[in-house]
Amino acid sequence: MARTRVRIASLGPLLALSAALLFTAGCGEQAPARSSDGKGAAGPSVVVTTTWEGAFARAAGAEDVTVIVPRSVHHAPDYDPKPSDLAAVAGADFVLYAPFEPYAGKIKEAAGSKARLVEVTLDNDPDRVRAEVTRLAGLFGTGDAAAAWRKGFDREYDRLGGELKAAWPGGRRPVVVTQVFTAWSAKLAGATPVGTYGPEAVTPAQLAELSARKPGFVLDNAHMSTGTVLPDSGAEQVEIVNYPDESLDLVEVYRGAAAELKKALGS
Repeated sequence: MARTRVRIASLGPLLALSAALLFTAGCGEQAPARSSDGKGAAGPSVVVTTTWEGAFARAAGAEDVTVIVPRSVHHAPDYDPKPSDLAAVAGADFVLYAPFEPYAGKIKEAAGSKARLVEVTLDNDPDRVRAEVTRLAGLFGTGDAAAAWRKGFDREYDRLGGELKAAWPGGRRPVVVTQVFTAWSAKLAGATPVGTYGPEAVTPAQLAELSARKPGFVLDNAHMSTGTVLPDSGAEQVEIVNYPDESLDLVEVYRGAAAELKKALGS
């Protein structure tokens, strides 16, 4: 996500919101989205700021996961917490957040929660995903579930990578430029990265430098796109989605990226 300057709500308004919790139940305000089936899922209660953290929590074995920020909000730090968010945090065992979401600690403090605040490294590089899922499972006490997820993830990752390798144009490894947060998709495709850009728009100097490396593809970040990255370079731009929908299925992110890459490689 963009390292952009944003307005963060002060603690004062959040503390005022905590008083509103007394009236939330009676006012019929909709609670944050929950991914559990409502049947009393075993394990810890986990509140996450976005579906990306939620996907990591689910992969680690958490069943009772509540997402605060709607997926439609592309820049999570811009989100304005609601009284229902405080209610969700107040009953949680863990609150997961990313370092670019500094309001997470304020939400916890305003809600008076005793939940453990856990910073999550949001990176879809497969090695980092495996490490983070294992770490979270250690906190949650869900090691067996996480181990089963990792086995399934490894099988699917290898399958997708094999399909992409088979789609290489002329059997040659594709040459790509990636946005800083989509390098993982180049790895999935077995591509050769020759440069990165972002999160800010490409400067004229970068445009000349990256175009001179003659990439066949630009792997752009769909959540932070600044338009055509390398115009007139002949490189095909592929939009890569970094985080899942409300299903919290992290594997679907890889399947979606593979589908877009395969389409581009075959064009």
